[in-house]
Amino acid sequence: MKAARDFIDRYELPTVVLGLALYASWFALVLCHASIPSWLLFILGGYVTQWHFSLQHESIHGMRHWPSWLRTAFVWPPIGLWMPYPVYNRSHSSHHVNFNITHPARDTESNYHLQENWPRYNALYKWVLMMNQTILVRMAIGPFLRLYKLAKKESGRILAGDNSNAIHWITHAISVAVILYFVIQVADMPAWKYVLCLAYPGMALGMLRTFIEHRYAERPLARVAIVESNHVLGIMYLYNNLHLVHHRNPTLAWYKIPLRFRAEREELLKFNDNFYFRGYGEILRRFTFHPVFEPIHPKW
Repeated sequence: MKAARDFIDRYELPTVVLGLALYASWFALVLCHASIPSWLLFILGGYVTQWHFSLQHESIHGMRHWPSWLRTAFVWPPIGLWMPYPVYNRSHSSHHVNFNITHPARDTESNYHLQENWPRYNALYKWVLMMNQTILVRMAIGPFLRLYKLAKKESGRILAGDNSNAIHWITHAISVAVILYFVIQVADMPAWKYVLCLAYPGMALGMLRTFIEHRYAERPLARVAIVESNHVLGIMYLYNNLHLVHHRNPTLAWYKIPLRFRAEREELLKFNDNFYFRGYGEILRRFTFHPVFEPIHPKW
């Protein structure tokens, strides 16, 4: 029995089962889209797409005993359409330099802006950025702002003569073409419907998780939140909502995070100065219409 448990744990077989369930769910939604009400497809499609983003995140930190090529292949299909996995991998890895968390220039996932840059923005852009600090706007237009930020960064890289990501974008375009061929030609699903009912809500649900995931504090890991939630959302985010546990133990498998949180709850809450929310319901009540913080970084 111990040998079996060690094998399961070494190769993270729960992740294999979860991944297979995820892809089966995606195929079912796409192939049966015509018989699913649009509102339900929007919810389920968004869930499965964000679930896949979470699996890609897991592959960056976990599955350490898998061959690198297999770990990449397992999460490669770009069902969310918008970002090449290798680009996300490199970008997210830099986010885990804990000292730089929330730094507008060094943390690739910061929602703050440098103090020196703020006066250069026009009034409309400042207003958009401030409104983007509310849940309502973040989930509605946050995906478009994220795409704008990505396009600006990648185009700037090319203009600077850095073509290191070119191969990733080429292989991504080919992979997206394969996905859309299946969606349009095999499943007879219009591309606009796929974007509206799977890709877009998937990104929006990602905006919900990252909304209050970090805020500035003097101690780096006091900048990392804990959001307790039900298992429906917990599974979708692979318990990355218990974000401080992840930042303290990046390679800890997703299915071990809740147990670690329960075992270290009091210590963790002291560690991050009680940067804690009872669930996403609390976040929605508090920040749907009210900004969570000003987007100008308080230090940098």
